[in-house]
Amino acid sequence: MIVFGIAGWSGSGKTTLLEKLIPELTARRLRVSVVKHAHHGFDLDRPGKDSYRHREAGATQVLMLSGRRWVLMHELRDDPEPTLDEQLRLLAPCDVVLIEGFKAAAVPKVEVFRVANGKPPLWPDSPHVVAVATADAIEAAVPILPLDHAAAIADFMLSHPGTRRSP
Repeated sequence: MIVFGIAGWSGSGKTTLLEKLIPELTARRLRVSVVKHAHHGFDLDRPGKDSYRHREAGATQVLMLSGRRWVLMHELRDDPEPTLDEQLRLLAPCDVVLIEGFKAAAVPKVEVFRVANGKPPLWPDSPHVVAVATADAIEAAVPILPLDHAAAIADFMLSHPGTRRSP
């Protein structure tokens, strides 16, 4: 499978780009999955719900399912956060995995960059940033892709020679 990252500072537009890339890739008849690295305190569960109560009672995993979707919640408790490679092994077979976050992971990445964000670019210090998606007029040592052109970004990602393929 092709594994490609979308990196950038908070507020740069990573999620918005993914919202455009996913339908672009699925229109090409590719099965797409996403791994998103979230902040440490995130929780999808709610106090009072059965699943929350099961986890609070000590269950390591709670699997919830319906006719529309399923979700597996796994409590790390004192275990370390799994690596990206460990997380990739949990995914069902697919053609493309898009990674949001994981700035330091050794996968090729497109950096979403906005001058107005006031943050320094990642590409000068990250050997894994292989292109920059931006709407700003900038110069970079890597290819610059039009942020509002999902097809061009998808073409770049799918044809990039450094794209990692995992079993």
